[in-house]
Amino acid sequence: MDNNSDVMATAELLNNKLAVWDIEEQKKIFDEKFFGKYIEEEKISYLQLSLEEGMILLERGHIKVLDKKKPMTVKTFYSLCSTLDPEFSQKYTVYRDLRNRGFIVKSGFKFGTHFRVYNRGVNPYKGGSKELKEHTKYNVHAVPENYAHSYQEWSRYVRLSQNIRAKALLAVVDEEADVTYYVITRIRP
Repeated sequence: MDNNSDVMATAELLNNKLAVWDIEEQKKIFDEKFFGKYIEEEKISYLQLSLEEGMILLERGHIKVLDKKKPMTVKTFYSLCSTLDPEFSQKYTVYRDLRNRGFIVKSGFKFGTHFRVYNRGVNPYKGGSKELKEHTKYNVHAVPENYAHSYQEWSRYVRLSQNIRAKALLAVVDEEADVTYYVITRIRP
């Protein structure tokens, strides 16, 4: 981290996620930056960050990551994330690219993909009726350039995306860590 004055929160590593326990720190990360999601388990509540969210916040100097109460460096945390998730390298490359472009990026796990992406500047947690809420603009799946897939897999992915009115994007990460996005659509003749 370059500057400790930019540190907004301390996150603790819990298996393959991060937890921010302090309520004021949670608000800074969630309300100001739209990172994480609130988890309530029995009498415990915390802000949960994905590995990708934690990595970008650590790289930017916005959080400290603790593993067994010891701070982790960017390099050590990246290495650990790559061990915990074999797809981490391409997922993080795409996540960082989308966040650097100003998009709000959330987990796409429920929709069979890596990420749900919202337009720049929107609040994905806007209250009110379903009609007033912001909708996912893209479902993004990150793959390396030599990735092999089945047509059934992509057909399912595109249908799930269309069901929530989102465009299905394939984000291909090449060996130079450049990302190329492809829109995948279903055409009915």
